[in-house]
Amino acid sequence: MKLQLLSDLHLETESYVPTPAPGAELLVLAGDIDTTWRSFELFRGWPVPILFVPGNHEFDRRDVDDAREALRAHVTALGLRMLDDESAVLADAQGRRVRFVGCTRWCDFDAFGPAGRERAMRAGGYFQKVMQATRHGEVFDVDAVRRLALDSRAWLAGELARGNSTGDWDATVAITHFAPSLKSADPRYGRQPGTASFCNNDEELLPLAQLWLHGHLHCRHDYRFGATRVVSNARGHVRKGEADGFDGQRVIDVFSAPPPA
Repeated sequence: MKLQLLSDLHLETESYVPTPAPGAELLVLAGDIDTTWRSFELFRGWPVPILFVPGNHEFDRRDVDDAREALRAHVTALGLRMLDDESAVLADAQGRRVRFVGCTRWCDFDAFGPAGRERAMRAGGYFQKVMQATRHGEVFDVDAVRRLALDSRAWLAGELARGNSTGDWDATVAITHFAPSLKSADPRYGRQPGTASFCNNDEELLPLAQLWLHGHLHCRHDYRFGATRVVSNARGHVRKGEADGFDGQRVIDVFSAPPPA
């Protein structure tokens, strides 16, 4: 199955018109498409199915739980399928079935282990102030993010570990907005406490998927972790030079060999 992957378009401020990639059988949107949600209209009538995993900025200035269901209704009406702690099995043109396991997978601030959690959460407070979100009538602060992240990780781990004894799928693709490994850290900033607001330590889960797609960091990645290929195709902000080298027409083959280690 050939996938077109887009994330971090930030169409609330960026000028970019997505177009279908030749040969792609599915479009994956890995979050942070538009904080206003208006630009999802650009994907109405897309020629291939679309799977969408919400990014953190889709929840800006909203109640996280209320927005989740409102966002689902909004994109569903446009023909997109939202995955947030959900999975779906789709077949490609050759009849091969791919299980897509999707969730935002909020950061749990444990990217550097429990010893680094306190510093990571202090640094993460800045990003939560930028979001200005709420949950259960309270500020969606780092403690609330961590609680939601741990719930999401538990679901993700359980779903990825689920057996395939009946042969319901031929490959598994995980889609998360937050990165699954510090190997995806933005090289401009390196590994610092704030990096734990962008990367999780889900490396023990990586072998349970053939391909792992993510966004959130405004840089591109394509690397191998063991036998698992990890890919990000984030666009980011033009004013910061983050879109330099971005290829919105890139196609990724689920069944191709991963890049060299």
